[in-house]
Amino acid sequence: MTLEEFTIQELRNFPKATGQLSGLLRDISLAAKRINVEVNKAGLVHHIIGSTGTTNIQGEEVQKLDEFANAQLINVLRGGINCAGIASEETDDIMPFDDPMSNKAKYVVLFDPLDGSSNIDVNISIGSIFCIMRRVTPLGTPCTEEDFLQDGKAIVAAGYIIYGSSTMMVYATRRGVNGFTLDPSIGEFTLSHPNISQPASGTIYSVNYGNFGSFSGQVQQFIENCQNRHKNNGGPYSLRYTGSLVADIHRNMLKGGIFLYPTTSKAPNGKLRLLYECMPMAFIVERAGGKASNGSKRILDIKATSLHQRSALIIGSEEMMIEYHNEQRVDTSRHLVY
Repeated sequence: MTLEEFTIQELRNFPKATGQLSGLLRDISLAAKRINVEVNKAGLVHHIIGSTGTTNIQGEEVQKLDEFANAQLINVLRGGINCAGIASEETDDIMPFDDPMSNKAKYVVLFDPLDGSSNIDVNISIGSIFCIMRRVTPLGTPCTEEDFLQDGKAIVAAGYIIYGSSTMMVYATRRGVNGFTLDPSIGEFTLSHPNISQPASGTIYSVNYGNFGSFSGQVQQFIENCQNRHKNNGGPYSLRYTGSLVADIHRNMLKGGIFLYPTTSKAPNGKLRLLYECMPMAFIVERAGGKASNGSKRILDIKATSLHQRSALIIGSEEMMIEYHNEQRVDTSRHLVY
């Protein structure tokens, strides 16, 4: 079953649905196919790899493929009729699509066009992350920043595309999580991982061990416990970290595990972007049965106060998340209501 067939089938289950959400998912998949073509050329066509020589609002070096992916997502969403406007990690401000059709759209889209782009030159998996929110401003008017600065209750769908040994699109709605693999023979995403459910526990922990000295003592203790504990007499947990958020969380979601990007002495508020990385991934993982927090509060309960707000992220299998928060002496009954 192709992605288009799947979304149409889902639409038939809700006769009163407008089809805007299904249309958005198909639009995003089209942009993903175009990005995939360029990603696959990266080793052959050297003018599309490397830095543009500029930095984005995050202060990070913009890669040429970052710029290309950002343009593809903006152009596809602007050319459709289902999106009122976008916010991107690569742009300073929101971008309302102020035309009569777009102003009637119920949704806005936030995205990180190419996460892990520093890995492009060394052929490690990278990805795109997106989040679809229901707008709060009146239909028929241009969207505003208010539509984007919301908490997890506004999310109707979120997903990611991973460009690796195969290209895969995983998206979640409140009905569950499904994965689609791009079939190059027909040029379509086809259902390959229906009803994804994250294992309740696992043997993998993902963390940038190079920052160990900058972590709090309690986080250091949890990592040391991962190194020393045995799971069913099978040895210590395995450290797996690629530097690509999409790749690390995708692996842990399928195999079971925990991903940690805690605060550090240099980044006391965390480093990942709340709206473009943390909230979409938290929505997906929670729909698959896992949990996500910033170390003390559920990610989806945090209301964004700025477009490029940063956050810590602890995300993964339910039992491992509970174990982490118990060791951090966090009152999970009060702070982490799932």
